Amino acid sequence: MIRRRGFHRAVFRLAGAYNIGWGLYSALDPQWLFRAARMPESNHPEVFACLAMVVGLYGLLYFEVARVPERGWPIAAVGLLGKILGPAGMIALVVAHRWPVFAAVAISIPNDLVWWIPFALYLKDARPFYRQSL
Repeated sequence: MIRRRGFHRAVFRLAGAYNIGWGLYSALDPQWLFRAARMPESNHPEVFACLAMVVGLYGLLYFEVARVPERGWPIAAVGLLGKILGPAGMIALVVAHRWPVFAAVAISIPNDLVWWIPFALYLKDARPFYRQSL
């Protein structure tokens, strides 16, 4: 069995619930972030709603990692990569003055940064199981 199995299962259950909740809310109200950041509302809210759908679908995948942590390495690896690339893109937008700092922080901290350490720890613990399955 994977090391820290109970911890990893709890983390991925929480990540799954968070992603599904965030995805549903953002798909139903795709202008919320723009209002919260005092930005002009998007002319194409369906783009943000589509992003929300993808985030929500990741939640289903995270529930699968929680169900069988020994087999979730590829899912978690892709998840962590997205959680690294998302803030990198946000930094580029903030530096280019195309996105306000508040909006970048409002998305990046709860959606990405808080998950870096637990996802990385999981990947470390699950790596031997992934290598065995190859």
